[in-house]
Amino acid sequence: MATLSLKNSADFKRLSRSGKKCVLPAFILQAARQGDACAPFRLGLTASRKVGNAVTRNRAKRRLRALVRLYEAPEKLAGWDIVLIARTTAGERDFAQMRQDFRQALEKLGLEKAGAPA
Repeated sequence: MATLSLKNSADFKRLSRSGKKCVLPAFILQAARQGDACAPFRLGLTASRKVGNAVTRNRAKRRLRALVRLYEAPEKLAGWDIVLIARTTAGERDFAQMRQDFRQALEKLGLEKAGAPA
């Protein structure tokens, strides 16, 4: 399934201002409802210079993109805009732990039901 991207600065600002937020060791997840609940979810990725040089930032974004790609139930995310902000540990943190963090963040924000198989 191809994921639509958030590219507009206004969308990033909207999520930052009015979206739900969950801070984790490797990334920060921000989510907000779109106007249409049936629309496919859109993903935005950011990594500031604090994360590291260009190679490190790109690796962190690749790993975050893989988290979403490997998520087993993307249909549960329909109608949401999600932004993942890389933190300094995003390039080194154990990927299995990052996947678990991602699922827990979705549960915490109410995007996924607690205890659902994922």
